[in-house]
Amino acid sequence: MIMYKIKQIIKFRLKIQGVMSKIQFRYRFLAFAVLLGALQLESCKGRKGEPSLEEKIYSTKGEITSFTDVRRDYAQYVPSGMVVIPSGTFHMGQADEDVAATQINFNKQITISAFFMDQTEVTNNQYRFFVDLLVAYAGGPTNPPADFDGPTSVDDPDYVAKVLDNLFMDQASGTPNPPVYDDVMKKFHPDTQRWLEEYAHHMGDPLMEYYYMHPAFDDYPVVGVDWYAAQQFCKWRTFHLSYYKQVLQGEPYAAPRFRLPTEAEWEYAARGGRDMAKYPWGGPYLRNTLGCMLANFKPGRGNYYDDGFAYTGPVAQYFPNDYGLYDMSGNVAEWCQDAYQETAVPVVWDLNPVFNPPISDDKSKDPNPYNRRIIRGGSWKDIAYYCETGTRTYQHWDSASTSIGFRCAMTYLGRSSGNEVKKSR
Repeated sequence: MIMYKIKQIIKFRLKIQGVMSKIQFRYRFLAFAVLLGALQLESCKGRKGEPSLEEKIYSTKGEITSFTDVRRDYAQYVPSGMVVIPSGTFHMGQADEDVAATQINFNKQITISAFFMDQTEVTNNQYRFFVDLLVAYAGGPTNPPADFDGPTSVDDPDYVAKVLDNLFMDQASGTPNPPVYDDVMKKFHPDTQRWLEEYAHHMGDPLMEYYYMHPAFDDYPVVGVDWYAAQQFCKWRTFHLSYYKQVLQGEPYAAPRFRLPTEAEWEYAARGGRDMAKYPWGGPYLRNTLGCMLANFKPGRGNYYDDGFAYTGPVAQYFPNDYGLYDMSGNVAEWCQDAYQETAVPVVWDLNPVFNPPISDDKSKDPNPYNRRIIRGGSWKDIAYYCETGTRTYQHWDSASTSIGFRCAMTYLGRSSGNEVKKSR
């Protein structure tokens, strides 16, 4: 009905323009007034795709709208590389003996709402795009070395305004606060030095030099990224998608924000719909019937290679779980949204729980216990215990490691039917 009215207005405008070219000058003012009225009528439209308030007042005839009168032009976009994790209830907590006697992860039945999750960890190539944009936004290094071939500016002013300026917006002043090049390298660029410093007497030079930048490692999970940088990547990814969908394509509704998964979401997704599963593949064993390892971890003392990779491996090299997620155990451990607190499990609610008090940035004393952030899934250098779906551990939010990466999540709006998993594969 609205489109019909708009078409009628356009036809009316064209008709008036034709009449104005034929009538005498003394009548043109009257015709212009009629045309102006038509333009004002057109400008009274409401939000994109919605009738104006005036149209709603007269069309409802003194009643409120029917519950069946809804906006049917919305369908949630499934971001590239993500799968839908349907709503469900499961028993969160340890799925086997508490070998370390931690007593911090007793079982608790909880419910999780549907959400999207990346099929794999964020790769070097994906993360490098983010860092390259920030380097260009910062203007590149002040005194670039002779071999510097990175970008030094972003040529699209709309992208700068809608994405990068919003990413570094000072909420108090309402103006963007762009970072300088050194800040970008310190806060967002992966800390490649960790390959040298994290392990005693270890020849990490080749990985320090090549792991992040060389094309041979493009599909390997990014590491050396702390919790804050992972959060900022999620924030940038939100603005990046919204820029394309809303600014370039003109869609009226913004997609939900990308974010890190909560600890409960991560564990629920890792089990793939199998309640109390010890590992994402469902069984209690680390090898299949052919004797092949089912994840990239440390099988034994001094043994890193029985699974096929001495360090990290390319993403999606092992079988996915029943939700279509790869590497939920092994390869790299993954940042979660929650703070690590030994007594958090009985405190949080049993519906979409999250324990996320604010962090502090006092590096001299570090008095805030909530600076410890949950990591899950175990890594290439961890024993099988840390690959279990119920094992909890942590890392400080500002500490990067060669064994920690991340993947993104996004809230699913509306009620999940449970059929999206099959459709999204």
